[in-house]
Amino acid sequence: MKSEITISELAKLMNVSVHQIRYFEEKGVLQPSYTDNNQYRMYEVEQVYQLAQILLLRKLEVPVSSIKECMTSYSEDQYRQLLHSSLRDIEAEVQRLMELQQFIQKVLHEQQNVMKSTSSYQIKRRDTSYFTRWIEMYPQTKLTAKQLVEQPKHILNLFEMDIHYIDDGSSLNTLCLETQEPGDFSLPEGDYLSLLCIIQEVDELDQVVEQFYDYAAAQSYVVLGPLILIEKSYLSLFSNNKLHYELQMLIERL
Repeated sequence: MKSEITISELAKLMNVSVHQIRYFEEKGVLQPSYTDNNQYRMYEVEQVYQLAQILLLRKLEVPVSSIKECMTSYSEDQYRQLLHSSLRDIEAEVQRLMELQQFIQKVLHEQQNVMKSTSSYQIKRRDTSYFTRWIEMYPQTKLTAKQLVEQPKHILNLFEMDIHYIDDGSSLNTLCLETQEPGDFSLPEGDYLSLLCIIQEVDELDQVVEQFYDYAAAQSYVVLGPLILIEKSYLSLFSNNKLHYELQMLIERL
């Protein structure tokens, strides 16, 4: 009884395709034990172990062109370095996936809030928030692509973040990014009047802001802080590229 197996049996055993095994053979990293009279490639247990090592190296993203060198000349220290490098790559990918998961959860949560609350005024309790300045611009001016490019600080995944426009009544509006630690300035803990809105053009914001202040005055709210305009560009996914904003300002209810 033969102890060797055919290429199809090897493929089934190792859960790979026959084509993949033939590819490894073409690249010189795996050879059959022998070829029988019927021209069948035959493999012994030694080749099973070799294929297992090849597949492991591929999982570690070693190029096929480098596998033969690894299997014939790598030292223990080189293998340790290879595994440590692969582990670092995996940890970075896990972190990327966790951040993507958190972002998706945030988008779904924000979109649910929009469905419930658009054009409805709310009072939100907000903890102390910290911000770093990003761009300063004159009121009534629009953010341009040129301004984004010219900023010395490049913000990765900018439009997956909430961009805060702070209007404190001065000659400049400040575009800010929220941070976890104290930054350039902060907004205090307190009750904030909030309004979610969806608009077609930025120019429509002026009317929304005016109505926002009118509503606060009609409710006899005392305004204690600047107007905060929060751009949520990622929500445009749900509304045919319309613009999503949340207006907020710190108030005191009499």
